[in-house]
Amino acid sequence: MRIVLDRARCEGHGLCEEAAPQLMHLDDDGELVLDREEADQADAALANAAARVCPVAALRVE
Repeated sequence: MRIVLDRARCEGHGLCEEAAPQLMHLDDDGELVLDREEADQADAALANAAARVCPVAALRVE
């Protein structure tokens, strides 16, 4: 499974980070950083939860 971030859409709300802190974080400038772009089956639920809570739909899981 792959986590895809649309940087142009991302506004740095941080809701995704709260949903999946093991997979992503906000840097010092408030930019989202994917710690892992590949999510295994164990992280699939977290990745999908992060994508669902993004208010600007900047994340998707493929």
